[in-house]
Amino acid sequence: MIGFLRGKVVRLSLDFCFLDVAGVGYRVFVSGTTHRCLHMGEDVTLFTHLAVREDAMTLYGFSSEEEHELFQMLISVTGIGPKAALGILSNITPENLCLAVRNKKADILTKAPGIGKKSAERIILELKDKMKGFMDEHEELIEETLIEDPGEDKMLSEAGAALLSLGYTQAEFTPVLRRAKDCKDAESLIRFALKEFAQRR
Repeated sequence: MIGFLRGKVVRLSLDFCFLDVAGVGYRVFVSGTTHRCLHMGEDVTLFTHLAVREDAMTLYGFSSEEEHELFQMLISVTGIGPKAALGILSNITPENLCLAVRNKKADILTKAPGIGKKSAERIILELKDKMKGFMDEHEELIEETLIEDPGEDKMLSEAGAALLSLGYTQAEFTPVLRRAKDCKDAESLIRFALKEFAQRR
């Protein structure tokens, strides 16, 4: 099995990249989080998972070992395949995924495409023990994470909903909103986030 690939990014598409490794081009599907770490012409290392089926072999790649580990846990859940797991990691930050499992918040998981309430509850049930070691290791970071929850913070919830409607994912805007210390309302939060995204282009 291919454990990782180190090479140059020669093409970036919406959900995959072409990685030139010693003259061989690998098509690697990536999460939204990893995609934002990739830049054309740069050398990168991606931790990979090779999914083998009768009619296809598909590579999935991640910029961090932590995200790769969470992917492996997710695909171990009954009914969750690689594409669904990638969708979860593209729309939910690793910290919020941990919080969703630990605190049994199925509504966080249903933000990912194709994940309904039953699938979310199954993920929580099957991962609550498997993720314990991971959560213990990243406890400090998880505790600092903001969860989008209308009952906990209406301002953050409104800003998050607006950014979702504009096409941004939770994994994209959660770290940005976490840095917005001086915003007093949802509108100023949204302006802050949009300015941050514009500066990255």
